[in-house]
Amino acid sequence: MGLWANRVLPLLVEKACRSTTILAERKRWVPRAHGNVLELGIGSGLNLAFYDPERVTKITGIDPSVPLLAKARTRIGVVPVELVHGSAERLPFVSAHFDSAVVTYSLCSVKDPSAVLAEVRRVLRPGGELFFVEHGLARDVRTRAWQHRITPAWRRIAGNCHLDRDIAKLLSEAGFRSDDLHAGYTEGAKALSFTYEGTARALR
Repeated sequence: MGLWANRVLPLLVEKACRSTTILAERKRWVPRAHGNVLELGIGSGLNLAFYDPERVTKITGIDPSVPLLAKARTRIGVVPVELVHGSAERLPFVSAHFDSAVVTYSLCSVKDPSAVLAEVRRVLRPGGELFFVEHGLARDVRTRAWQHRITPAWRRIAGNCHLDRDIAKLLSEAGFRSDDLHAGYTEGAKALSFTYEGTARALR
């Protein structure tokens, strides 16, 4: 799996995340980030082009993939960026350090999404916002059944990507509230395209 994980999978992730629909989602949510920003699963840095330099003072991106972080370095623009190789389940930052956080298509593949969201809540300052775009568990029973059936095999070839994580439930259980959550199908196969997007704030 070394060659697949280090060479082939990063290329496939890059291609998939450059679709017209996903880029439109990034353009809709990433510019809302502000202040000192944490990006979880920054990957190859596709979001870097969408941050508003008048709203953001610094971006800290964390990702477990060395090849994707190398690609992200080539996309750094005018906003200061720090790239960190590491796991989002144990963020190497002090509490209440960031003004906002961004996560796009990463909660599907982390080992423990509940731990990740708990860490995000810890490092966000009071009133801090989490901007998210994630695919996950569909609302209709038939598609859910297919997602549960496919996920065990899919995650083995797609970098631990789970098709059946309930993003809204994970956010709620982690102590976040989203007043503008949008959930529905986008383009592509229904098992892959049910998407959650919005802003979440930690309940205090």
